[in-house]
Amino acid sequence: PARRHARSDQLRNRALTDVFEPGSTMKPFIVGWALETGKWQPDTVINTASFAVTGIPIRDTHPYGQLTLAGIIQKSSNVGTTKLAMQMERREMHELLSQAGFGQKPQIDFPGAVTGRLRPWKSWQPIDQATMSYGYGVSTSLLQLARAYTAFARDGEVANLTIRKAESPTPGVHVFSAKTARQMREMLSLVTAKGGTAPAAYVEGYSVGGKTGTAYKM
Repeated sequence: PARRHARSDQLRNRALTDVFEPGSTMKPFIVGWALETGKWQPDTVINTASFAVTGIPIRDTHPYGQLTLAGIIQKSSNVGTTKLAMQMERREMHELLSQAGFGQKPQIDFPGAVTGRLRPWKSWQPIDQATMSYGYGVSTSLLQLARAYTAFARDGEVANLTIRKAESPTPGVHVFSAKTARQMREMLSLVTAKGGTAPAAYVEGYSVGGKTGTAYKM
């Protein structure tokens, strides 16, 4: 009876139908790209004291100074992530995010699954590329974000989605190498450790990793 009288907005699957700006949950993909190039290592140090893109300052919630790539993830540094992203070609960054599933229609047989928003790279201004590196100016559903993170759990492969039982698993899209995925898992575990942004998510006796994300609400 309660379901019969429910409003339409109470019946929709928000994980598939609603979109939001992912915020800092986007950062591991930029850091993962940096590792994949071989030019940076988890212990490479970057100065995050201050940075500006076309005169617009990029700020962190706290001044961190020198941070390793692992520290950029652990402390969730906007400045560190932006400095890495600005080393990428716009097209390269767009391809990375597209391969991870952002801005792509989910290939799942379920009504209402949304595409999200990832603008064409040719329209990006430098500040757009900067802010997208830490999750603003792009939108995603929870389903898309969770699927993208399977790249870290599955040694670099983004899993295919299905709501029906499959006879055998189908191969997904490889976004990172297995080495990069392992390095990212180690970094993500620092987020839930002491000194990270989500120590309350740590579960004693288990390997726990993740990434905090904050979006502005209008």
